[in-house]
Amino acid sequence: MPARSLAALAVLCLLGAAPVQAQDKPTDPQIAHIAYTAGVIDIETAKLAVEKSKTPAVEEFANGMIRDHEAVNVQALDLVKKLKVTPEDNDTSKALTQAATKKRNELAGLDGAAFDKAYIENEVAYHKQVNDALETLLIPSAENAELKSLLETGLKLFQGHQAHAEHVAAELK
Repeated sequence: MPARSLAALAVLCLLGAAPVQAQDKPTDPQIAHIAYTAGVIDIETAKLAVEKSKTPAVEEFANGMIRDHEAVNVQALDLVKKLKVTPEDNDTSKALTQAATKKRNELAGLDGAAFDKAYIENEVAYHKQVNDALETLLIPSAENAELKSLLETGLKLFQGHQAHAEHVAAELK
């Protein structure tokens, strides 16, 4: 996949825009790395929330993100080992990591209710974007049936995360 296409996917995922064209499909090793990276990003952001938040609903949500994303990432690593596939770092996973670092730095500068609100709003937006990328690009592009199945399972879980984040966001208003 051309570097520009991967970078475009990262920007589209982060901005929630329409997906890239089908001819720009990522490979299975790239998909594996993108999916794993997205999980790591949410784990790291959730760890910050556990550290900073004093709101029980936010702490519970963040602990759930750590638990669930770590479990999915373990499954992903087990699958790539079984398939003897090496996840391929790519412009999309690099751009996601760079954007996540910037967002975590912004969140780290907030405290109290301002932190909680910004963290949960970010989680709603992040899960919408990841779910959209899974539905419209990553799952349809996956060629390996086991990888596709893991992504589909992850999508169901992450749709639940989005709904949970939306519920917590409504409680914080």
